[in-house]
Order: sequence, then C-alpha cells, then structure tokens
Amino acid sequence: MEGVSLQKVRIVGSGLIGTSIGLALSGKGIEVEMADIDHASQSLAQDLMRLSVSERSSDLTIIASPLSTISSVLSSEIGTSINQRFMDISSVKTNPLLDVSSLGFDISHFLPTHPMAGREVGGAESARGDLFQGRPWIIDSTGVDGELLRLGCEVIQLCGGHLVDMPVRAHDQAVALVSHLPQILSSTLAAQLEGAPAQWLDLAGSGLRDTTRIAASNPMLWREIISANREPLAPLIEKVIEDLQELLSHLSDETAVENFIKDGNRGRAMIPGKHGGVARNYTYLPVVIQDKPGQLAALFEECAAAQVNVEDLSIEHSPEQYTGLITLALSAPDAQKLFQHLKSKGWSAHEPR
Repeated sequence: MEGVSLQKVRIVGSGLIGTSIGLALSGKGIEVEMADIDHASQSLAQDLMRLSVSERSSDLTIIASPLSTISSVLSSEIGTSINQRFMDISSVKTNPLLDVSSLGFDISHFLPTHPMAGREVGGAESARGDLFQGRPWIIDSTGVDGELLRLGCEVIQLCGGHLVDMPVRAHDQAVALVSHLPQILSSTLAAQLEGAPAQWLDLAGSGLRDTTRIAASNPMLWREIISANREPLAPLIEKVIEDLQELLSHLSDETAVENFIKDGNRGRAMIPGKHGGVARNYTYLPVVIQDKPGQLAALFEECAAAQVNVEDLSIEHSPEQYTGLITLALSAPDAQKLFQHLKSKGWSAHEPR
C-alpha cells in the first residue's frame, strides 16, 4: 500500500496500553500526542514521550480509552481531526463496532484492533515500551480504508506486535476462552483465600502465585470487558461449572480424578510456543542462590557469558529462608551447557531435568 510513513499519532487514553503504545512509537522517532480526560494522567504520559508535540496534524488517532467510551470519544474526535483515520485497542470488538456504526461515521475509517498484551497493574506509570514485543495484535481488516490499514499495520510493526487478521465475532469468541475466562477463574480462586489463616498463606508456592497473578487486575476495567463479552463467555462458564460438579460427585473415585487431571494435561499441551509456534518441551535447570542483593543479576550475567537463551524462570523463596531456588527453562542443549558453566564457576546448580 502506498502513502506517507507515520509521523505523528494522537492517542486518546493515557492508561497502561495507550501510554505503552506511545512509548513504543516515540522510541522509534514518531511524534506522539497523548490525551485523557484525567489531566494528571495525560501530563504524566506526555512527559514520558521522547519527542515534544508540534502543531502538525496527526496521521492517525488511536482510541485507547475505556471500552464504554469508544463511541463518545470518536464522536468528539471526529470534529477536531483533519485526517479521519482511527483505530481502537479494546478487548472486545463486536459491540464497539456496532456502536461506531450507529454514529453515521464512515466505518471504513475505523480499524478495530486488539493487542494481546497487558499487565495486572495499570496506569501510565506502569507503561512499558516493550509491552507488545512478540505479542499477537489482532485486527479486522474487513472493509477498512487502505491508507488507514497501512498506518495501523505500521503501528503494530513499530510496537513489535505479531499481526493477526481475524473477524470481530471470531475475536470475541477466542478471547473469551484464552483471556476472559482465565481472569474469571483466577479471581474465583483468589477469592477463596479471604479469611484464611495467615500461617496457611505463608505456605503458598509458585502454583498459587501463578494461578492468582491476574486476580490483581483492575476491577473497573474487567467489569466492562466481562459484561460486554457475556454472550461467548456464558457457555464457557457453564462448562467449567459442569466439569467441577462432575469432579465433586466423583472425588472418591481415583480414576475419575486422574482423568480430570489428564484432561488438563491435554489442554495445556495444546498451548503453542512463542509467536504462535509449536509448543516446546523445556529442560529445567534448578539453581540455589543466596538471599542477598545482586544474586539474580549475577546469574543472568552468567547466562549471557555462557551464550544460552533462557525461555522462562520461576523463583521459590520461603519467609526467613536464607536461600532461594531459581528454576531456569531452556532447550536441552542450552540447559546442559549452562549447567556445566555454572558448576565451573562455583554456583550451586543441579542436574537439568
């Protein structure tokens, strides 16, 4: 597609996602103008941008405001924008697109998108310019103006996202399963901890921490997302309830319990690896470190020195314990290579498994 390269972008919404997009773009030399009804958030987000704001008009307006405000923000922006090109980044696509269509606005000038990235903490202060690196960024290109589509794709490329073109209804069904249901289940599990004795919670390990991490998410954000995507979510929730009721009625049947866990094994194995690639079976290298400053950084320096690629890691550390267990996930050859390297440097590394 032909057209001038992106030079200036206006981002309406100075929360985590909007500010992170701004940081990614400004880091690539794109001029970014931040806007928000909360002037403190707007001021902080704008100060984080590398380049000052000029008087030139924006090539593209990105709507990064809350889900329920998309149509009202678009109505307001239409009257002030010279270049009528808009894209959104909302977590639900069908309802917002219907709302925008009802405005009488040329829908070809609106590109629905959704970057599949985030954090359990929000706000401009939590923004990261690398938030979208290697993450899927979904668009629906159906009927979209060619120049707008080119600019939207350029934004995704500059942010490091992996573009996926998918119709909005399929998007909403997909994210209900892979994003919204996990949030609901994480919040459900974490809610069971209320009132538990403190000494019980002191026993919590990585399993509980991993499965409840996103339970710390913003309730105001998620009440909109879950309500807006209720239709594809409802049958998924009903299936979870059905599976749990089936387990409850067979708790004394070891075979039924084993099959319940095996069902989870098969589902877990279906999750692809990085960038949607084939799932990888990692080799895990346990390393015991002392509980003192700089140990984790020093371990990463050794990984760099050994020229190995660490895919993931977990940290186990109990209260009042003077050591911690770092488990590194690597390919089998890298795990063996790093094991030998760490042993030669005096680290307490254990046989990869």
